[in-house]
Amino acid sequence: MRLMIAGGGGFRVPLVYRALSAGPFAGLVRELVLYDVDAGRLAAIEAVLACLREQAPPGSQGPPVRTTTALNDALTGVDMVFAAIRPGGTAGRTLDERVAQDLGLLGQETTGAGGIAYALRTIPPMLELGQAMQRLCPGAWLVNFTNPAGMVTEALVPVLGSRVVGICDSAGSLVRRAARAAGVGLPEGRLDGVGYYGLNHLGWLYRLEAGGEDVLPGLLADAGALAGFEEGRLFPQPFLAALGCLPNEYLYYYYETARAVAAMRAAATTRGESIHRQQVELYPRLASAGADAYRLWDAARRSREEGYLAEARSGGEQRDEEDLAGGGYERVALAVMRALAGGGDAELVLNTPNTVPGPGGVPDAAIPGLPADAVVEVPARVGAGGVVPLPQARPAEAQLALMLRVKEVERLVVRAAAPAGAAPAGPGWAGPGTRREAALAAFARHPLVDSDALAARLLSGYEAAFPQLRELWRRDS
Repeated sequence: MRLMIAGGGGFRVPLVYRALSAGPFAGLVRELVLYDVDAGRLAAIEAVLACLREQAPPGSQGPPVRTTTALNDALTGVDMVFAAIRPGGTAGRTLDERVAQDLGLLGQETTGAGGIAYALRTIPPMLELGQAMQRLCPGAWLVNFTNPAGMVTEALVPVLGSRVVGICDSAGSLVRRAARAAGVGLPEGRLDGVGYYGLNHLGWLYRLEAGGEDVLPGLLADAGALAGFEEGRLFPQPFLAALGCLPNEYLYYYYETARAVAAMRAAATTRGESIHRQQVELYPRLASAGADAYRLWDAARRSREEGYLAEARSGGEQRDEEDLAGGGYERVALAVMRALAGGGDAELVLNTPNTVPGPGGVPDAAIPGLPADAVVEVPARVGAGGVVPLPQARPAEAQLALMLRVKEVERLVVRAAAPAGAAPAGPGWAGPGTRREAALAAFARHPLVDSDALAARLLSGYEAAFPQLRELWRRDS
């Protein structure tokens, strides 16, 4: 199998290569093609991979690597595409965060105003990638972990149909950590007795069975067990017991908004600024580091992991060692790839359309209450025939209301970012006529903004930061 990674100069690419070098995914890929618009970043990551290959014991070397800055060349003969691009780089991320934070709002990469801004400039090049795949490798699958993963995947479904799936390791990690805390053994590639519903970075674990019994209520009542893993520490135990489910870590930004904003504003730098400074210094060193390239990269990776979600931790609290070790989203992506290639079915929490067969063959919704054509994040079965979401329980009214509102925002963003005539249409897609109006409505409707006046100031701020947005508006027909 030939695998292409769009965003091949990305910081986390060595994690994919490391997983392809040994263990259950070794031998899956005969050639890895790295595509990026930045030749310097490609050279830096190529140096890290070469170091990994040279230091690996015999029989544990990863596949040969080819790099290119030409998209048509990258896609020719490809069987599978992973996408993890970041238009504007880490400098763009700092602006996503700062524009919102300077208005007193949450300044976060994928959640709230920053996530909308990120999506507005990311969806257009991702659509170009999908259209190029249709021309050059129409049988290939796109496994998307470009953020915001749910919105980007939703925008790609009209282009690639059933051959696109979105991944994120956040939901699956929550399931694994909760199962371990509750003493539940989950077989590899199985989610028996697991109930999870949501959108990307907005979901809840609502059932966790062992021997046919739901053990989640017992876990939620056990303050000591909850204190043993990340999500259990984020929220007060009485709150979780009353909620009756375990929220994805990103729901901290919704349930503890004031605390998150205060912590971010008190920090000397935003998360994006910290990562930007790290990478500006690191990448030139990697390209010329020789045998030291992997060590430098791995030290930077660990430092980056230590700062993840730091605004939610207090008193010098550190992340668990297992979380710092790496090995999250790349294993989800490779498990999806292996299953799609016929290596055996797997059950994973994925971003996929909410459609399941209903009575009489009429499409129904995996998450009742959400549109059947909406991209949602749920347990799904993956095999050679594709990705099939598994039916879930109807969410509690508060969770459903929040999902519906955020889904409305996501669809407004897709309307704003997709070219005229390419945005989805039909039930649930009605909205403002122009792209700029759709973007303005998306900011105003988001629960973490919830203000027409703030939405106008946000959009003006992002237009000043990213002039390409004004070009999008000019393309309205």
